[in-house]
Amino acid sequence: MSARVVVLDAGTGNVRSALRALQRVGASVELTADEDAVMAADGLVVPGVGAFQSVMDKLRRVRADRMIERRIAGGQAVLGICVGLQVLFDCGTERADGAQEHTWPGLGQWPGSVDLLPAPVVPHMGWSPVRAHRDSVLLAGLDGARFYFVHSYAVQSDPAQALAQESTFSRASTPKVSWANHGVDFVAAIEQGALSATQFHPEKSADAGAELLQHWVDAIA
Repeated sequence: MSARVVVLDAGTGNVRSALRALQRVGASVELTADEDAVMAADGLVVPGVGAFQSVMDKLRRVRADRMIERRIAGGQAVLGICVGLQVLFDCGTERADGAQEHTWPGLGQWPGSVDLLPAPVVPHMGWSPVRAHRDSVLLAGLDGARFYFVHSYAVQSDPAQALAQESTFSRASTPKVSWANHGVDFVAAIEQGALSATQFHPEKSADAGAELLQHWVDAIA
């Protein structure tokens, strides 16, 4: 039986390519923000394009922040893509009107801040290799594969290291962090239990992206 996947319809990005990519790897896919459908699905994909604050506002508007948190608490699979990864962290910094910098709260599932990449050219747009965590499920067999990125901001600190310093931290729940580089190393993908996310766009990453989505769909079926 094929995995039932909901792609969250919150107006947070162009979702058509994600729908097609998931269908190609055998998932039964629905585009919706209906809470019953979101909670009943085997997997939830949270896309995000644009500004951190704007994506968070749109998620809250359809109560998706609460649905995401409920799914994670219940061990139900969630996959964030691009800004859908970023909003899972503590906060994001952005420059409003090209000048003043603001910090906006995220969903706080992982420690860390989403900050502007200190690179000569931003956005980071194009294909870059990813250094996969040795135990990654999403990137199994894909260490060094190139994926498609479009972003100016990223998490540049190691959430696994930050969590290891907390007194209540359990090594059994260590996030598996994979990395890429554009001026500096940044989190390219992260997996922890039922929660996974990629800074790159697997749905736009040709064969490597399709293989990653296949791994995710197979894991939740």
